[in-house]
Amino acid sequence: MHVPGPTPGITVAGLYEQQAQEPAGSSSNRNIMETNVGGQAVIEGVMMRSPHCLAIAVRQPNGNVVIRQQKWKSFVERHRIFKLPFFRGPVVLVETLVNGIQALNFSASVALEEENKNSSWETILALAVGFILAISFFVILPHYLSYLVGKFGPVKFQIKSGLFHLVDGYFKILFFVLYIVVISFFNDIKRVFQYHGAEHKSIYTFEAGEPLSVENARKYSTLHPRCGTAFILIVLVLSIFVFSAFFAYVPQIPSNSSVARNVFNILVKVLLFIPLAGIAYEVIRFSGKHADNTLLKWVISPGLWLQKLTTREPDDDQLEVALKALETALEVEKNWQMSETKSDCTGGRKE
Repeated sequence: MHVPGPTPGITVAGLYEQQAQEPAGSSSNRNIMETNVGGQAVIEGVMMRSPHCLAIAVRQPNGNVVIRQQKWKSFVERHRIFKLPFFRGPVVLVETLVNGIQALNFSASVALEEENKNSSWETILALAVGFILAISFFVILPHYLSYLVGKFGPVKFQIKSGLFHLVDGYFKILFFVLYIVVISFFNDIKRVFQYHGAEHKSIYTFEAGEPLSVENARKYSTLHPRCGTAFILIVLVLSIFVFSAFFAYVPQIPSNSSVARNVFNILVKVLLFIPLAGIAYEVIRFSGKHADNTLLKWVISPGLWLQKLTTREPDDDQLEVALKALETALEVEKNWQMSETKSDCTGGRKE
């Protein structure tokens, strides 16, 4: 479905027009307003995900907006164990990465007007490369730098010391912030950051129960407590405390080789990021529901400050794209909940 270019003040119609025709307290209205929705900025567009649908809206060079909707059912819904707190976080993280790469591939093909021929193996390869780079820069390098500081610095410490993990955490957060700062100088990334801000404004509009219009979305903040940027920061901060407690008691391998010991400790750290993701997800989820709590405001504040680097104020064109993605995901979700048809979200590209 090609949607004409942006009109200032346009109201994204559909979902709320249907709601206006139903009783205010109807179960369909109540259920859709309680729907958990998340999103991600992509190239010249936004992906929105509801519990049963992925919707990607991308603006073409000619000004039209292409919308793709795709069936979606999380492993969290398929298997009971993944619904449990601390189990669902790692699953959601992996699903988000997979969905994100697929959405980026689609958005690149639309924005650059090229055919998207990426296979599932290419998606797996992209995930693998991304994982290796992330582990290299945010686990291996900080660990070895901390090891060198503890061995040759003025204050001697080893991995069983909490100081080791404090220095390690400092390096991880420093590299993460520097990475964001460096990529923010690229014009294409600046536009992605603008769409990131548009995604947050759109979700705020939905959470406020307002019609999904550019006018309503424009006034909201680009910073959101449930943002993935905040999630990563919480993981990095939590790693300081979890690693300090864990390595104080974990026995070291009986080897005279410092390389072997460091490799062993790095592998243990990589495995510990699985429960860390589970804890961080619950923190983000809880703080999002209780954002007005004074204590939680202090907890989520660093994540909001960091989002000032990963979001930019969007223009109305970008807000319109984000709102179209959100409206599509919500319309399909509503149809699914009402059991009118569970095959509406059939995948592919609507034109």
